[in-house]
Amino acid sequence: MFNLFALLVVFGAIGVVVSKNVVHGAMSLLVSLLGVTGLFVLLDAYLLAFVLLLVYAGAVVALFLFIVMLLDTHGDQRPGVKHLPLIASVITGALVVVGAASFIMHARLPEPILANVPVVGDSLKHYAYQLFTTYLLPVQVIGFLLLIAMIGVIVLSRKHEEAAS
Repeated sequence: MFNLFALLVVFGAIGVVVSKNVVHGAMSLLVSLLGVTGLFVLLDAYLLAFVLLLVYAGAVVALFLFIVMLLDTHGDQRPGVKHLPLIASVITGALVVVGAASFIMHARLPEPILANVPVVGDSLKHYAYQLFTTYLLPVQVIGFLLLIAMIGVIVLSRKHEEAAS
């Protein structure tokens, strides 16, 4: 399962970088985020998996797609800098080589001492209790602010479309 989720992450990230269409890039980002969510589940980090799925894969990718469709970008525009992709490719290749060399030289991570590892369920229960009691009001306020911002964007885009007609 790890290999499957890792391949989803890698191919999704490659799709984001290579895709010329902005909508396809956003969908590739969604695939990559779903792969990371699967990796979190394999690590028994269910809260992180849920938050990543809910916030990033759900809200952020939907917001990206909404903005892309609102702005009606086509993806044909090229940046004015000619050598920027070459420089970025060289830097990325160098970082990959350094990372691979570091991995080869230090092949194993140190084993964790199991006595120092906290119980997973106990810390999650405390976190959830704090989230739904102490921090409930800030979470609700942020949710309402995001809703108001989204409604404001819709209203402003409608006025802009009517003025352009």
